[in-house]
Amino acid sequence: MLQVAMISTGEEVLHGDIVDTNAAWLSRLFYQHGFALTRRSTVGDQLASLAAEIELQSQQSDVVIVNGGLGPTTDDLSAAAAAQAANVGLNLSTFWLDQMQAKYQKLNRVMPESNLKQAMLPEGAELIDNPVGTACGFYLTLNDAKVFFTPGVPSEFKVMIENQILPRLRQWNPTLTASECSRLYTFGLSESGINDMLSEIRLPLGYEIGYRSSLPFIEVKLFGPSHDDGRMRLLEAIYTKLGDNVVSVDEPMLANVGALLAEFKVNITVAEQSTGGYLTNWMQEDEQSREHIKQGWILSSKVEQQLANQDPLAAALALAAATRERTQTAFGLSSGPVIDGMVAVALSTTYGEWGQLVKLKRNYDHKDTRTVLSALMLDMLRRCLEKKPMFGHYESIHRESEIYVPQSAL
Repeated sequence: MLQVAMISTGEEVLHGDIVDTNAAWLSRLFYQHGFALTRRSTVGDQLASLAAEIELQSQQSDVVIVNGGLGPTTDDLSAAAAAQAANVGLNLSTFWLDQMQAKYQKLNRVMPESNLKQAMLPEGAELIDNPVGTACGFYLTLNDAKVFFTPGVPSEFKVMIENQILPRLRQWNPTLTASECSRLYTFGLSESGINDMLSEIRLPLGYEIGYRSSLPFIEVKLFGPSHDDGRMRLLEAIYTKLGDNVVSVDEPMLANVGALLAEFKVNITVAEQSTGGYLTNWMQEDEQSREHIKQGWILSSKVEQQLANQDPLAAALALAAATRERTQTAFGLSSGPVIDGMVAVALSTTYGEWGQLVKLKRNYDHKDTRTVLSALMLDMLRRCLEKKPMFGHYESIHRESEIYVPQSAL
């Protein structure tokens, strides 16, 4: 198996001042093309530490991608570290110096003296062009490993990887099989519960199942070779085991709901008390959902004294219906206030209404409570659009009661 490593550089990455999106992007891209990463590391702006890490990874890997540290400032140390690890000096690349000067001339600017540093490359290194910025990349062979050095700016990094580094890797490794990751997003199940449900599925050689928990969803990932005839059968088997708790496949739940709203050409209005506008704001994150939410009402979550004894389910149903009728939309979704730890959520349509009074089994904080309840509301809409059973099984949510009002009773 080809051993591929990535080293991310920079104090801001090491200490969490910025999120290492380059590493996540590279991991996905390389996996799809058969070059799955076997290790990743992060090193700060210390010359000795970076040189030692480059040396170590070159001994353990066939391919190493070093990201960052090619800028003009004193804390950009990747070229110097590469030279130290390879025990060679730095030479001026007159070719790249000319390229940088031409870029500055095109902008009617004089190149700062500090940029000269970006044309200093380790002896024996092969330059990799950067059509976007002033930091060229380069690669060298160290301990039989191909070690690539790339700029940290995402737009420059991605162009270099896709247009120059990945083609080289394919040319050098023509027999590697491309891989694929299929994702099933679930809501209402636990990670251990999913694991038990899928325990009887026997995976062919080359396939793996992984999990990613991100409240309120658990993502089930099927890793394996792409263009394989057995992939669809495996996905169907997993989907069948997980049932209607699968809220979407290969896209987030919100994107799936947005596509359904667009497919049926219907609009929705939302009225929120306990969720405090979370669902309305969430639906703005997807273009199609954003286009099909007509209005979002945020109501006080305070329980009015004169309404304290009102049936919470009846109140949520009335709010959902009033929301839909007032705005002349196909769907009205509502969340009521929290009363004795319980919340009523309801969906109103022209052909029926559904409501459920629920209590969360875990002691979530305020934000997570709103997140879970908003997902529950969106799941009611999804189930309705997909013609699935409206009241699903949720391991972290206890349903105190439920109600269905058919069209004939409206």
